[in-house]
Amino acid sequence: MTEQRKYNVLFLCTHNSARSILAEAALNALAGDRFVAYSAGSHPGKAPNPHGIALLRSQHISVEGLRSKSWDEFAVDGAPRIDFIFTVCDDAAGEVCPIWPGHPAKAHWGVPDPSQVEGSDEEKRRAFLKTFVQLKKRIELFTNVSLDKLDRMAVQKEMQNIGTSLREKGE
Repeated sequence: MTEQRKYNVLFLCTHNSARSILAEAALNALAGDRFVAYSAGSHPGKAPNPHGIALLRSQHISVEGLRSKSWDEFAVDGAPRIDFIFTVCDDAAGEVCPIWPGHPAKAHWGVPDPSQVEGSDEEKRRAFLKTFVQLKKRIELFTNVSLDKLDRMAVQKEMQNIGTSLREKGE
């Protein structure tokens, strides 16, 4: 039996402190046997948002190694060859991205930024949970796509449909 290769996935948002960090950790937890998830931002913050880290811990998802980093780290020689890129914020989707080696399939999965919610700690916690649930649903659908049986264009269309269909349902 041959070992199936793992696909490298990069989640992008502007500050790489909330949404992309949640997505990275969720994909690694849900399907680390098939995927290696990374995250980055165009203008990374100093560190992941503490509300996001607390949420991941409450879900029993490892936070080891999570850090805010520039997307430039993934556009240099020696960086992991990325197979799939998902932008999870509208700002990052509209920015001029680096040239990614290998021309990965790309899709936009815009979700609200929980770090922008003002109010009590409970309101912030609920905002992070809502965003996490939205990302997790999309990630679960993505991990169920039979990547080895679909061509690149079909995979790209399916990736985009996952983001669009759940957004239209308000999820």
